[in-house]
Amino acid sequence: MKKVVEIHYDQVEERKENEQIVENVLTTCFETENLSHTKLYVNVIFTNLENIRQINQTYRGIDKATDVLSFPMFEPEEIETLKKTENHIEEVLGDIVIATEKVEEQAKEYGHSFKRELAYLLVHGFYHLMGYDHIKEEDKKKMRPKEEFILEQLKIVR
Repeated sequence: MKKVVEIHYDQVEERKENEQIVENVLTTCFETENLSHTKLYVNVIFTNLENIRQINQTYRGIDKATDVLSFPMFEPEEIETLKKTENHIEEVLGDIVIATEKVEEQAKEYGHSFKRELAYLLVHGFYHLMGYDHIKEEDKKKMRPKEEFILEQLKIVR
């Protein structure tokens, strides 16, 4: 099976049960976006609230803990080119940093499972890596249906 993810833990406890969720979600994302044949993969870093706050401050100038941050390595046009070419070198599509404490907190707040919240944040982060955004309403209308489609494929619903 093609590698779609590397999982890292930064000052949080390893949770092997979450790794299968990560694999399943990102494999579905890769299949849906026609990336399965590429040598691209995603780094997923699980961390704590203090670390994600520091990262958010450093890279976005926002001194606040958040749930997920995405750091893409390619522009959307470059991704389209990579889809069409045969590349034998593994390359990271980008990094997705997730604060596990926020996943737990938001799952309770929204009244659904940890698995559902984690899956949503992974899909959300993945589409940021693909160049999608949700700041403007017109952009959100492109991104949200893609996120919901993945979650429906995985039968992970609210």
